[in-house]
Amino acid sequence: MTEASPNQSTASSDVFVSYASQDAAVANSIVENLESQGLKCWMAPRDVKPGAQYADAIVRAINEAKALVLVMSGSAVDSAHVAREVERAASKRKPIIPFRIDTAALNLELEYFLSNSQWIEVPKLGMPAALAKLKEAVGQGPASSSQGIATGSQPGRAKKGIAIAATVVVVALGIAVGLGVYFWSSKHGAHTPFVAVITDKSIAVLPFVDMSEKKDQEYFGDGMAEEIIDLLVKIPGLKVIGRTSSFQFKGKTEDLRNIGTQLGVTYVLEGSVRKSGERLRVTAQLINSQDGTHLWSQTYERGLSDVLKMQDDIAAQVARALQIEVTTRNVVSRPALRNSQTYTLFLHAMHVSERYDRQGWEQAMSDLQRALDLDPSFTKAAAALAVSYWYGGSVGFMPAAEAYEQSRHAAEHVLNLDPNFAGAHALLGTIHIYYDWDWAAADREIKLALALAPNDTNALQVASMLSLSIGRSDEALKFLNASLELDPLDGSGYFWLSIAQLRRDRLTEAEAAMRRAIELSPTAILDHYILGYVLLARNEPEAALAEMSKEPYDGARLGGSAMASFALRRKSDSDAALALRMKYTDYPLGIAEVYAFRGQSDEAFKWLDRAYAQRDIFLYTVKFSRPLDNLRSDPRYKAFLRKMNLPEG
Repeated sequence: MTEASPNQSTASSDVFVSYASQDAAVANSIVENLESQGLKCWMAPRDVKPGAQYADAIVRAINEAKALVLVMSGSAVDSAHVAREVERAASKRKPIIPFRIDTAALNLELEYFLSNSQWIEVPKLGMPAALAKLKEAVGQGPASSSQGIATGSQPGRAKKGIAIAATVVVVALGIAVGLGVYFWSSKHGAHTPFVAVITDKSIAVLPFVDMSEKKDQEYFGDGMAEEIIDLLVKIPGLKVIGRTSSFQFKGKTEDLRNIGTQLGVTYVLEGSVRKSGERLRVTAQLINSQDGTHLWSQTYERGLSDVLKMQDDIAAQVARALQIEVTTRNVVSRPALRNSQTYTLFLHAMHVSERYDRQGWEQAMSDLQRALDLDPSFTKAAAALAVSYWYGGSVGFMPAAEAYEQSRHAAEHVLNLDPNFAGAHALLGTIHIYYDWDWAAADREIKLALALAPNDTNALQVASMLSLSIGRSDEALKFLNASLELDPLDGSGYFWLSIAQLRRDRLTEAEAAMRRAIELSPTAILDHYILGYVLLARNEPEAALAEMSKEPYDGARLGGSAMASFALRRKSDSDAALALRMKYTDYPLGIAEVYAFRGQSDEAFKWLDRAYAQRDIFLYTVKFSRPLDNLRSDPRYKAFLRKMNLPEG
């Protein structure tokens, strides 16, 4: 066991054990049991006075651990140590496994961070069985810990994930503005989720289950489902639920009727994949979610090179089963793969990119480049590479200027291969919004994308971004409602819906939408920050400060706290938070917002000019930023809008 002292450096560990001092004996038992199977554990002593070095040691240990095990008790609920450690682990998207040793009620803070965790209940199981279950939860030692520790909720906005899907351009729209299930019960009351209308010609495609002997083809099953979704979306008259919402049910034994109700569909397509070398066995079945009847099923056994033909046939058979006419215009029979390895690399790239970290991004980039080296004409890999460059610039894995130019070049290459590739047009529109501030060019590209793929939820959300950027919030609302109809469990849709409603001064609706976004994506970046905006607009600064404090992105949390503290007339607290926020100079617009909110116009414009000079990727939000409203009467504000080619009204 590694135990920290204030002067001690930490070593990499598999499990960080968080506990209150009164529960030290249980914590030690957990460590002994886990270390007996080769896992390295780390626990901080509770008998030292907290200080900077002590805190740094804990932060490093949590950052390096693969999971956090929480000894959950009444003492833990009251422990400031535990609260900070759990919050840190959640901000770093570490799985949190509560090991509950009594029946004490949670406070709201812990309830939020633990709402989607896998609980181990000692009072129900008994200590020996609970320790055995904990071993299963964290895996069988370092060799398998990457699989075994994945017991918590999936990180970030699963909405568009951060998956580098070839036909999906805006990969994580919540991340896009910043850097890609908490049930709220407080005085604010329950939110009202978007209600999807169930229509007869409607379908959701669930992830195909990996039936391979080694259980190592999950990425292939996911890829099959995504490809079929992409094919079905092109069929007129058929409502197809987006990937984000369909994949919410991955690995769950949910009743099909419940799935149909949540997604607003009558039919569900599910299936399985068994891949062995170059041979592929796929089973697909179309089921009526309302009564459980099977409309169609088929098993395919073919060589891997025929996988595209197989997908085409499944899509066509589904459409015919739903009595929808299939033509060569909407389902084109594609030729056999030139090189099956290119396709496998492409699907693997899509899968690893969902790890939401630099390593996953780098692996995806490598896979995609290898795929294109084998087949330069493989359009989907080229499109995924374009998206990957864009994402790398948006989250800081690459300098934005370099990344966006590489992304632009790659998207243009895609259109040379296929002028009708809607995703490439949407990506170019996104770059025009983020980086070029060329609103007319963005409008042209987005219109082309929607003309080619009118039901693409990503293109609809990009369209809403453009509408908000140029001051058309009502138009943005229409795009977002259309997007949520097709992807009703997509947190990013609710994120943008909240911003649109905030801009329209519909504060109740804005709050409800953002709470829904947080429920769907509890660890997403900027959601709590925007919810804090909404609460400040509602003149609820105490509640705003509480939300800002939950924001996982440090810069936004500090800026939001500075504004909320100022609204509470705690100027010294506001000054302190602002001073810390100014250390994050990559995004100067956030600093300008704080100064504008505090009524310090000269400083606000100084930082706006700096944001312009640095080409801050947030700057497209300048016209719909709520804190910047305080600058609207200043002539310099209209001058700044003109400089960005934005309408002044």
